[in-house]
Amino acid sequence: MKKIVLLLLFITVSISAQTDAKIYDIINAVSAERIKADVKTLTEFGTRNTFSDTISNTRGIGAARRWIKSEFETISKACNNCIDVSYQKDFVTKKANRRVPHDAWVVNVVAIQKGTRYPNKYVIMSGDIDSRASDTMDFTTDAPGANDNASGMAGTIEAARVLSNYKFESSIIYVGLSGEEQGLFGGAGLAKYAKDKGWDIIGVLNNDMIGNIKGVDGVIDNRSFRIFSEPVPANETESERNRRRFYGGEVDGISRQLARYIHKNVQTYMPEMNPMMIYRLDRFGRGGHHRPFNDLGFAGIRIMEAHENYTQQHQDIRTENGIAYGDTFEKVNFPYAKKLTAVNAINLASLAWAPAAPKEVFIGGIVEANVKLKWSKVAGAKGYKIYWRDTTSPTWDHARYIEATEFTLDGIVIDNFFFGVAAVGENGHESVVVFPNKILR
Repeated sequence: MKKIVLLLLFITVSISAQTDAKIYDIINAVSAERIKADVKTLTEFGTRNTFSDTISNTRGIGAARRWIKSEFETISKACNNCIDVSYQKDFVTKKANRRVPHDAWVVNVVAIQKGTRYPNKYVIMSGDIDSRASDTMDFTTDAPGANDNASGMAGTIEAARVLSNYKFESSIIYVGLSGEEQGLFGGAGLAKYAKDKGWDIIGVLNNDMIGNIKGVDGVIDNRSFRIFSEPVPANETESERNRRRFYGGEVDGISRQLARYIHKNVQTYMPEMNPMMIYRLDRFGRGGHHRPFNDLGFAGIRIMEAHENYTQQHQDIRTENGIAYGDTFEKVNFPYAKKLTAVNAINLASLAWAPAAPKEVFIGGIVEANVKLKWSKVAGAKGYKIYWRDTTSPTWDHARYIEATEFTLDGIVIDNFFFGVAAVGENGHESVVVFPNKILR
């Protein structure tokens, strides 16, 4: 018995300490210079307001999206056409929304790198194509949108360049979304499209402003970044809400688990960074393009800088009282944008290399001194990890590796912890943790 316990302990330690050298290669391959060049190009379209010129080849949203599409197509050619590039669009009318100055197509650029084993499972990285001036209805004034959000768009293109050199079991989508500033139109259109097509979305990583290190409060920080996530799905059922009152899970929805996954992965592979999990859907009273996916029940989070500078957001270019307003190229910190692009790339890769998460996780242990867990078998999984944490802890702090589909944690009282299960592949990559969704009777 002692030898068995020691063996299990060794397996637990060795699995938890395992890293993949390819992840470090991905980090090193991300280029600040390429991101800088892409941001520069995007700012030179003058304005990328969703309702700006679509005919010109040098100015406006039309020229910008055509250039983005051509960049994805160039990347695809370099990897033997491994990425399918297309437009996805929806028509919006002035009559339907007060922030729409005239009827127009909202056009997204979608680049899909198909998975080898699970082509209908998708992990998505998004950036916003559009920019705006002080008045969101003003579609003619220059609005370079260097940080908001050429930085996120350039990071998405760069992630495609790097990850196109690898093959993944699940599919990765790199997407430029439009209409964010007028009402999250692009995200809403793509989310509905995904729902209609039956896409199995692992998670959405929305990147909105990833290039500023000096906050309006004077703080300068090139290591911290925020991960915004909602606590539970917006479309959960009344039955699910009622169960949560008795079994817990107020902060354990699918988007929050995605945020924890990113937090853990960054601490493992990029320990110099400081990922901050923010327990909010988005910034106070504001929104981003992950929200339409959340609205339809998909896991989605927002990755962005820790310290915003509001003088550079949604501002006409001008100087007032000695303050230079405007979201211009020279204010973006490209080494920082490189770091946050790498954060995205390693998590896209880890999720796309991992097996699917268990669909069902059963838990029991009422009035007992142990916790019983059982979960559905996952194809392609070598084993599973049981995670648990104090009920007040934001992160999964304890883990046990198991090569079966049920286990009893002896001596652990169910009342004092929260639990979850992840699937582990042969390559050591893990799925997102699944919070128990069934009760063992």
